[in-house]
Amino acid sequence: MAFINIRNKEVQVKIVYYGPGRGGKTSNLEYINDKYRQRIKTEMVSLKTHGDRTLFFDFLPFDIGQIKGYEVKIQLYTVPGQVKYNATRKLVLKGVDGIVFVADATKERRESNIQSLNQLHENLKSYNLDLFKIPFVMQYNKMDLKKSDIPVLPVEILQKDLNSRLRAPAFEASALSGGNVAVTLKRIIALTMTSIQKELL
Repeated sequence: MAFINIRNKEVQVKIVYYGPGRGGKTSNLEYINDKYRQRIKTEMVSLKTHGDRTLFFDFLPFDIGQIKGYEVKIQLYTVPGQVKYNATRKLVLKGVDGIVFVADATKERRESNIQSLNQLHENLKSYNLDLFKIPFVMQYNKMDLKKSDIPVLPVEILQKDLNSRLRAPAFEASALSGGNVAVTLKRIIALTMTSIQKELL
């Protein structure tokens, strides 16, 4: 649930990028940080392990204007991808308002995607949140690797594996080049803002 400060007329909205390790969560935020630099008033915090994977989170707040007289601040986070950091993943999900699931479209990561999505479902349940009811967008990342002859799963397989029941908006993307990164962000913000508008007085 969004943090609403009635006195200051401010709403803080938390969006979390979730998915398997090295799937492109941090690359999404780095691209957004570069593209929207003029709209972001703070530095992105990136904490990494020796393996160059996000350990805690990337924190990227920026303003999107007013809704119903409230100033809206969006905070973007990523979770660590490695399974051994599940306690941290769960902690980052606390207070989440919207989720982008960044799936790794390469064939070798098929099972990792499914495991990560199942774990997301379980982690949300610990906060009494339902994956089927929270604003949610699916992103199939690394689609650009098709040009490099690296085996990439067809969208039909990704949809069947990850999105056949959720039926969430889904985008093919390349976080490194920025393909559909902004589109993904805009869709999750729109879904999340629609969801929390009823909470505003």
